[in-house]
Amino acid sequence: MSEIKEVRNKIKCITNTQKITKAMEMVSISKMKKAEVKMNSGRPYLKTIKEIINNFISNNTRYQHVYLEQRAVKKIGIIIISTDRGLCGSLNISLFKKIIQLINIYKNKNVMSSLFILGSKGVSYFKSSIYDITYYEKIITKNYTFFDCLNFIHSSLEYYNTQKIDKLFLSYNQFKNTLIYIPVIMQLLPLSKKIFKGNKNSNWDYIYESNSGILLDTLLNDYIESQIYQSILENCTCEQASRMISMKQATDNSEDLIKKLRILYNKARQDNITQELTEIISGANAVSLY
Repeated sequence: MSEIKEVRNKIKCITNTQKITKAMEMVSISKMKKAEVKMNSGRPYLKTIKEIINNFISNNTRYQHVYLEQRAVKKIGIIIISTDRGLCGSLNISLFKKIIQLINIYKNKNVMSSLFILGSKGVSYFKSSIYDITYYEKIITKNYTFFDCLNFIHSSLEYYNTQKIDKLFLSYNQFKNTLIYIPVIMQLLPLSKKIFKGNKNSNWDYIYESNSGILLDTLLNDYIESQIYQSILENCTCEQASRMISMKQATDNSEDLIKKLRILYNKARQDNITQELTEIISGANAVSLY
């Protein structure tokens, strides 16, 4: 009887957990759709600003911006876009492993690394190790806007502009579709002219005034800020998609477990009933002998 009660309690607990995972799955679906709309709306802007910069650089070859100049590398900076919450599979760990590989490559060249981390999961992971966390922020608002992340962006750019770091990398998860997200590490600074190749617009008809240096400075700063913010949107979409898949798997697994426990429960009940019937029949036979 105690076994039946124990199995019944397990079924009840797993059923309650299943309701939670199903609810979290539905919430993640809704959040993912909103995040995907936001992410897709930012991609055309980034593409257009690349076209403008490419056309501008092509027509102003004499002007060399500080963001395009190569330096001797003594220290690198890595911007890490992580999540604030867990339950999103191996999304963070896959990215962190790739970052550690990059850190070790430069460490072997006697080049140290400074980390600029967005998201509490990245902070807790790298804080427990020997890595140098220069600046970090948590994603404190549900609707993380471009203006919310400006302090984070400017902190990393300030380190580059003051030559405290000589290279700046950006790491995040790139969204391909609901099932595929790729951990990406790209060199953000110094900028390579190659990243603007293939973005040239043959119908270039912009007329600009004022100093070309000021204009290029504004364009490049806008591009870097937009690239970092776009990576945050990509990572946010990946987070919701990964959590949706994780919660769906948890819901499906709980359903399988409940089915197995119900079979075990029914078998235990059947054995218990059979035992009781056997005892009744044996008792009746014993009484009939007298």
